[in-house]
Amino acid sequence: MYETNTSDLDLAAAKVCGIDWNDIDEVERASFEFFEEVAADPAIVRSRLWGLPNQPELLTLCEHYDILDKIVLFNDDDSGVRIRLHVFLPGYFDRPHNHRWSYASRILRGQYRHYLFGNAEVDDQIDPVKLPVLQVREEPVGVGYALHHTMVHAVVAEPFTVSLVVRGPAVKDRFLVGDRATGEVWWQYGAGQESPEESFKKRMTPERFQELVVRLEEWGLF
Repeated sequence: MYETNTSDLDLAAAKVCGIDWNDIDEVERASFEFFEEVAADPAIVRSRLWGLPNQPELLTLCEHYDILDKIVLFNDDDSGVRIRLHVFLPGYFDRPHNHRWSYASRILRGQYRHYLFGNAEVDDQIDPVKLPVLQVREEPVGVGYALHHTMVHAVVAEPFTVSLVVRGPAVKDRFLVGDRATGEVWWQYGAGQESPEESFKKRMTPERFQELVVRLEEWGLF
């Protein structure tokens, strides 16, 4: 089933590794060029998926949660850029949050409803119940967007929605999360501050990875 990985994805990813990730216009331009290249040649991602079991440095970064899977296709320690496939499972929803890094995303399958709240990071005493939704978007197949790390947003995804994500380097060690149901606000920290037990608990098993590859092929994405 699996082949030796080629360097095609590494070559395609080079265009997003040297950009200014604080310039969201540049992030969108470079990331969309990357999205178009891999859309025109699905073998670029397919070969990486098939070769991932032979790249444990990437496979160990893949994560499984109850309502989300993250497959890491590319990771560059020098630039901090990482490329992932996200598979949203039944029941997926976000609490309002921002990120430790800016990123760009394109929907490959399904769709999600996207709520944008603005930049609330300046005040960690915000009341999430009163946090206004400033924009609501439907993100269907083929649509992409770029988001600055300060933007607070939330997503409600249809089951088995798939997106391709290009994330930039982390610029802070924590991100803000709010719960509109309870009014609670808290900070969450990056993987570098997790215990080995926490890291291992969310690590994707080889069996789960193989199951996802089969599904991605059945869906005709690559």
